[in-house]
Amino acid sequence: MRKGKIYFAVISLLILMVVSAGCGGSQKVTFVLDWTPNTNHTGVYVALEKGYYAEEGLDVEIIQPSDMGADTMVASGTAQFGVSYQESVTFARAENVPLVSIAAVIQHNTSGFGALKEKNIKGPADFEGKKYGGWGSPIEEATIKYLMEKAGADPTKVEILSIGTADFFQASSSGQIDFAWVFEGWDGVAAKIRGVEMDYIDLGQTDPVFDYYTPVIVTSEDMIQKNSKMVEAFMRATIKGYTFAMENPEEAAEIFIKAVPEADAELIRESQKYLAGRYQDDAPYWGMQKKEVWQRYTEWLFENGFISEAIDVEKAFTNRFVE
Repeated sequence: MRKGKIYFAVISLLILMVVSAGCGGSQKVTFVLDWTPNTNHTGVYVALEKGYYAEEGLDVEIIQPSDMGADTMVASGTAQFGVSYQESVTFARAENVPLVSIAAVIQHNTSGFGALKEKNIKGPADFEGKKYGGWGSPIEEATIKYLMEKAGADPTKVEILSIGTADFFQASSSGQIDFAWVFEGWDGVAAKIRGVEMDYIDLGQTDPVFDYYTPVIVTSEDMIQKNSKMVEAFMRATIKGYTFAMENPEEAAEIFIKAVPEADAELIRESQKYLAGRYQDDAPYWGMQKKEVWQRYTEWLFENGFISEAIDVEKAFTNRFVE
């Protein structure tokens, strides 16, 4: 009888080990970027390299968006997580697309209008008689119009051109454009590296309505409702990644450069130093989003006719996975 009991116990243990091994396999996760890899994404690359995702049982693949775009890929379940922007999430929610922002990558808007010093553009009033180069979004025109009118300038006197992904410095120096919408932590840093003098009009500082979250990390309502444990695990690791990038910008930059060898190494290093203190900034913790920031910009979009009705911002974002 004793031998039988021991045999049964051994067999049971072996079965348990096999079952446990089968259950312990990593969960495949796809994270889609909004654009080409840049320092907005460093925390995710750090979490991948340092094994933070693996510790959570996640096998994360970082990909660039297809033609359908990151928002659609996440909302449709093609990717579980991705990078987006507050305005994009607002548009999605206005069209009943169940996209949810689960973390602000950078606490304050670090984008604005940049112009070479020689263009003599110090503020929105100086846009008169100048050429703006953008990506063809009506929001660009509305933002320029709003700022110019607020400054007492005539928005009909600015020429708006669509230049797509053209290089800001090349387009500016060639005379194709006079100013563009840039990120201070990228083009601003690049200008300093190149020794190019550039004037910069900080959007968030110009008017509080434009101090919105850009970029953000998004997932779908379906993921939150049906696989919240995965969302929690993914964000635990991601928080570690961005915390490391804040505390160790030099090492974080090298991790990024190793993962994306085609990147401009000097730009990455300097941009990472710039962002280290801006990821969290004055927030009590990284990733936090405020209802008033969402409400303020949503109302602006509604008042300017970009959305037919104001969305319920409390469904558009959550701090549940970062607080």
